[in-house]
Amino acid sequence: MKKIILGLVLALVILAAFLLFNTFRLSSKQVAAEPIEKLEISDEVFQNLSRAIQFETISYNEDAIPDSAAFFGFHRFLAETFPLTHANLSLEKISEYSLLFKWEGSDASKKPIILLSHQDVVPVDVPTLGDWEAAPFEGKITDTHIIGRGTMDDKGTMIGLLEAVERLLTESFVPSRSIYLAFGHDEEVGGANGAVKIAAYLKEKGVQAAMTIDEGGFIAENMITGVDKPVAMINLAEKGFASFRLIVETNGGHSSAPPRENTIGILAQAIVDLENNQLPYKMVKPIDSQLEYLGPELPFFTRLAFANPWLFKKPILESLNAHTTTAPTIIDGGVKNNVIPTVAEATINFRILPGESIESVKAHIVSMVSEKVRVEPVGHLTEPSPVSTVESEAFQILAKTIRNQNPEAIVVPGLLGGGTDSRNFYDISEEVYRFYPIRINPESMTRFHGIDEKISKENYKEIIEFSYYLIKNFN
Repeated sequence: MKKIILGLVLALVILAAFLLFNTFRLSSKQVAAEPIEKLEISDEVFQNLSRAIQFETISYNEDAIPDSAAFFGFHRFLAETFPLTHANLSLEKISEYSLLFKWEGSDASKKPIILLSHQDVVPVDVPTLGDWEAAPFEGKITDTHIIGRGTMDDKGTMIGLLEAVERLLTESFVPSRSIYLAFGHDEEVGGANGAVKIAAYLKEKGVQAAMTIDEGGFIAENMITGVDKPVAMINLAEKGFASFRLIVETNGGHSSAPPRENTIGILAQAIVDLENNQLPYKMVKPIDSQLEYLGPELPFFTRLAFANPWLFKKPILESLNAHTTTAPTIIDGGVKNNVIPTVAEATINFRILPGESIESVKAHIVSMVSEKVRVEPVGHLTEPSPVSTVESEAFQILAKTIRNQNPEAIVVPGLLGGGTDSRNFYDISEEVYRFYPIRINPESMTRFHGIDEKISKENYKEIIEFSYYLIKNFN
């Protein structure tokens, strides 16, 4: 018995030593910050963003025709507000409404960079209008914020980027590598006529960029337990997007004599089966890189878990949402309270983890639900994007730019659950990253596509300064 106890104690000691060894071996991957000169930015920039918000460049759905008056009016505003940009950069209009600027570099041997944002915004739910601090398209400027639809997603970064370019042109700056500014008009509904066609146009021209950067990353404040520093999340990839319609068709009948399997009951069981049997959590790229960068900055016991994912994998992956998610979003069926319907339908949305696919998700659904349920894809579907690397020079320059501007910030690579225009640029870009320094906290997170969307004046100037130095650091 003593030998068994001693053996167990020895095993525990060896395990503890191994865990501690891995923990202390986990060292910070943050690049050293260098001091930069703070840009003096006029408060006039707030007026420019305010005016941009007043153009209702709304994307309603994939089939809706863009409001030409809103978009063309917005284009005229851009030409008036950023005259040097329009005078010194070439401009191509793609699909009438998308804008592609080219700032010619002085060294043709250097690969260009592509800077993305989008012009369109999501609509506002009419019942929520009374909950806004100011009208969504008024562009109200308060003592601390600019309020309106698009301030966070994505006119804030678009106009901020143009402010930076205009500023550099006033300083007679000439980039060594060419810079493309690509502003799609339909990102909020999939980008089929905007980003997709911009990328195709650049591919046809033989463009091969060193880096593409887009929205989809941010500076998180008080969002990670145990981390009191801001976390600058550079997303290296994004999940795929697919919705499937579950359709149940029966003979229906009178509710006084229900069959053993009811149309709605079959559908409801299918939904429950999918929610209870979701696709597994997996350690995939870029989740492994996220652990390597975030782990060293965490409190000791959390750092120990991140340093030993082989033992603590389940809670870590769950906390990072590292699986293909399942979300019922629409349900329809029935016409009268005493009639069993002949048809009932539900739509289930999936955000697909890298390494899985639209086809594998469909196969999973079919394996989980009754044979009486028909499964059909619906709407715009996209595969998970490829995964960019943290080893590239482009990532290091991006991380350096962030750290120089925010020395206290922790740069962490990650995986985006949503979708952006950037997924269309992998064919023409060595690396694709998602980051602009929009500051997000638990309160402001709900304002994306939500009520009272607004950005602080200080944060907006931060976006302009970041864009200014990003361009300089790549040239």
